[in-house]
Amino acid sequence: MSYRLHEGYAKMPSLSSPLLVVMLQGWIDASGAAHAAMTRLITATGATTLVTFDADEFIDFRARRPTMELREGINTRLDWPTTELMLGRDINDKEVLLLTGPEPDSKWNHFAKVVGELAVQLRVRKMIGLGAYPFATPHTRAVNLSCTSPSSDAIVSLPYVRSSVDVPAGIEAVLEHVLTGRGISSVGIWAQVPHYATSMPYPPATVALLSAVCDTGGISLDVSDARSEAATHRERLDALVAANPEHVQLLGQLESAYDAAHQRDESTADIPSGEELAAQFEAYLRDQRRD
Repeated sequence: MSYRLHEGYAKMPSLSSPLLVVMLQGWIDASGAAHAAMTRLITATGATTLVTFDADEFIDFRARRPTMELREGINTRLDWPTTELMLGRDINDKEVLLLTGPEPDSKWNHFAKVVGELAVQLRVRKMIGLGAYPFATPHTRAVNLSCTSPSSDAIVSLPYVRSSVDVPAGIEAVLEHVLTGRGISSVGIWAQVPHYATSMPYPPATVALLSAVCDTGGISLDVSDARSEAATHRERLDALVAANPEHVQLLGQLESAYDAAHQRDESTADIPSGEELAAQFEAYLRDQRRD
């Protein structure tokens, strides 16, 4: 079998229309904003492991090596990278499933099929995938979110950017198709991170993603601490920019472009051409490979 039930469960639990949130590491996540959002979701929902996927089947250990714990020369343990499905509850006791860990290195179609079967068995009502990408946007304005889905019905009412572009896909895009095919509404939500801030954490994007999960997924979470962290980060960035006149000028240009776009239809106005957006993705990927 491609997964095993955690030892804390004698059998698969019977759930009541849970939300499934997906964030698997390995694809674009500018500033680690989506991973930070998933980490906060795990904490806020008190999530614990429900299912562990077979790492030998899906993970390339030469690309993602286990961590060896050494204590005075003694190899005390190995921590293996694993992909998990976790179960938690929001503040109103609504069930939330969280698919987290490394993105599979192989057998994507099989992995997606297994997740789809689990989603049906657990009566998942909606899937939300999380991501973040670099964009020419100012940190002094609200974080823009974009959305993806195989179904226009799933995103038609969402107040997020809808783009037209050809870019490499992550496993989340595959899951969108598989779960949609099984009758489960599935969307990907992406935060735009200022291109000059991608080398550091960017809490405002994390807050925006958490808020989107609540709004779109119909759950309630206390994200007040995340908002406080975002406000502190904003002050630090303000100070850094103010110290350099060239940065102040660049920020002003970004603000003008942002404001002009938002005076028009927010769902489409701030989208660059497909070539421009693809170029930003490719530049980001080159930077990640160098790191």
